[in-house]
Amino acid sequence: MSEPAGTKRWQLNTDTLFRFQSLFGLVVVFTVAVLASPVRNGEIIFLSVSNLGNVVRAVSEIGIIAIGMTFVILIGGIDLSVGAVLGLSAVGTAILMVDNGWGVLPTVVVVLLIGAAFGALQGVATAVVGIQAFIVTLAGLQVARGLARIWSGGVGVPIAYGDGPQQAPPSFEILRGSINGVLPVPAVIFLVIGAVAVVVLRTTAFARHVYAIGGNERAARLAGVPVTRVKVAVFVIAGLLTAVAGIIHAGQLSQGSPNDGLGYELNAIAAVVIGGTSLAGGIGTMSGTLAGALLLGILTNILGLNNIDANIQLLVTGLVIVAAAALQKLRRSVT
Repeated sequence: MSEPAGTKRWQLNTDTLFRFQSLFGLVVVFTVAVLASPVRNGEIIFLSVSNLGNVVRAVSEIGIIAIGMTFVILIGGIDLSVGAVLGLSAVGTAILMVDNGWGVLPTVVVVLLIGAAFGALQGVATAVVGIQAFIVTLAGLQVARGLARIWSGGVGVPIAYGDGPQQAPPSFEILRGSINGVLPVPAVIFLVIGAVAVVVLRTTAFARHVYAIGGNERAARLAGVPVTRVKVAVFVIAGLLTAVAGIIHAGQLSQGSPNDGLGYELNAIAAVVIGGTSLAGGIGTMSGTLAGALLLGILTNILGLNNIDANIQLLVTGLVIVAAAALQKLRRSVT
């Protein structure tokens, strides 16, 4: 017997809700932000060009990290080291330019290689040696933070711009600027990387392998998927993108500190979860992660505009994450 039309419609509606949960959530939070925004001289502050630019600028670092985190979580892994790797990258960026007198290009290349190498080592430990990703990246967090403190002497390294000694090239200051005074440069980098990641995850054989491993690693291996190579590559991507975020962080704050990035791993994971990616692996989209990162950024911004206590902000953000996780559990129970 065929299913009743009402049942089919209900299943279609729930499937649509689960598939686009992050986009629906983003629309809801954006609408609430508009309605709850303070008004100054007849202008809704939240919708001002400068404020929206600040939202995307603030989201850029976590968003870039979350893109890499999405690949890791899709294979059923986790990366707790990203915040510390960001700190290591920021310190490296500052020291190489300020103390060693390097130019922007060689600095960026070396820092990206450091991030990729760190990710590769963690990928090998997970995929080849067989240690759980949680343990490997927890250790990686400590190692990266320790290296950052050793490299910097335990103190922040300020970045001053100029052509003299102990100064960074003025061209690096572009990371503090914006295009036509509207779109911050870090936001452009985030959006470009996000667009590339969306295409990769939707169209490539690599993405199909990632989903296959997250869905059933043993079946993927039997089907000929190069599981070890893909898992290492995923951690390399995460490390590389975290290094990008670290470079941006150093440019925006004009310093590199070994304490930079504290808690960033939790925010990145939150963006991925809110975006609908399952922590069990195999289910999720990159567009969902981008929406999740923007949702968190908008939520933080509107709470700040209304002078909500920082502790209340943490509470509200936590409730949103729990709601997203509950929606994932509901999805599994009805599908």
